[in-house]
Amino acid sequence: MAITIIVPTFNESGNVRELVRRIEDATAGLVADLIFVDDSNDDTPTVIEAIAAEAAIPVRLLHREISTGGLGGAVVEGIKLATHDWVLVMDGDLQHPPEMIPILARTAIESTAALVVASRYRENGDAGGLSSLSRRAVSSASTLLTRAMFPSRLRDCTDPMTGFFMVRRSAISIETLEPRGFKILLEIIARAPKRLEIVEESFVFGERNAGESKASMLQGFRFIRQLLALRFGRMGPFGVIGALGAVANVAIVALLTQLKVEYLIASAIASGITIIANFYLQERYVFRDLAAGAGAFTSRFLKSVGFNSAEAALRIPLLYIFVQFLGFASVPATAILLLLAFFVRFVFHSRVIYAPSKSHRGDGGLDEIVDDMKGRPTVGRGSSDV
Repeated sequence: MAITIIVPTFNESGNVRELVRRIEDATAGLVADLIFVDDSNDDTPTVIEAIAAEAAIPVRLLHREISTGGLGGAVVEGIKLATHDWVLVMDGDLQHPPEMIPILARTAIESTAALVVASRYRENGDAGGLSSLSRRAVSSASTLLTRAMFPSRLRDCTDPMTGFFMVRRSAISIETLEPRGFKILLEIIARAPKRLEIVEESFVFGERNAGESKASMLQGFRFIRQLLALRFGRMGPFGVIGALGAVANVAIVALLTQLKVEYLIASAIASGITIIANFYLQERYVFRDLAAGAGAFTSRFLKSVGFNSAEAALRIPLLYIFVQFLGFASVPATAILLLLAFFVRFVFHSRVIYAPSKSHRGDGGLDEIVDDMKGRPTVGRGSSDV
């Protein structure tokens, strides 16, 4: 059995020596090397280099000045550098016990699986190392939600949120991964060319050895964004931003009408504010990877604002019809029309504003639109555990 062990680190200098010592003991009898992919802004890289010079197993360090993709991006960079086909991913804080490495390796050898997951939620597993009752509750709820959204792919995986696993590099398409934040295992499973055969081993998630947890509310929002993107492609985050804009639009209309502003004027004001806000959010969180090949920023802005303004100009007369002739109140009528506009806006933005250059564009047909919705490319164009 030959494995490359990948440890993404961020300010884990107090854990490196003990981690390497225990990995050395655990991998006795195996062919193994260790790669640290480090995003630290403290002395962790220096500590790793010093320990690497005396380690009993080969230790390499990739220190990234720009931590693209967060922890997930670090894991992908490590996979690209891996010496062996079997790659083991684990955290650097010793909450993932290195003593599990030979157990996972033995399971990999004895099975035909492409992925061996260390699970906290199988029989004899335990998530007790999570720092608080609230974190354990969030972990359980997130796991249930994720498995519900991917019932087929996660049929044999009880802990898709873990950051402790082994995977065959040849079984995944690294170029299709779009890492963001902590949940790289979910990314690997969801974007695999076909459903991966998964086996699991139970483990006890331990206490952090040193340093501080990297979990935060921001990571939670990033996870939600990742989950939506994996399940619904670009339409997921586009829909979230659109929903936020719709809520803001309705709230502004409600506020202005309470202040005795005539409802058509209130709707026009609300539309102007949310059109501009939505563009900036979509530019940042939905189409960021396409922006460079989609013309100048000013052009994109004018196209988006122009289209949405035209759509709003059409929507306001429709709002008048809904209220005056169909008997709707102004606020629910606004909400209904915004929902109807969502799909038209998405198609226009993905196929016109952020369209690739002509030399990389397909035929522009229905298949490409579906690919955009699902987030698949068309031809030619902290603690990791929650």
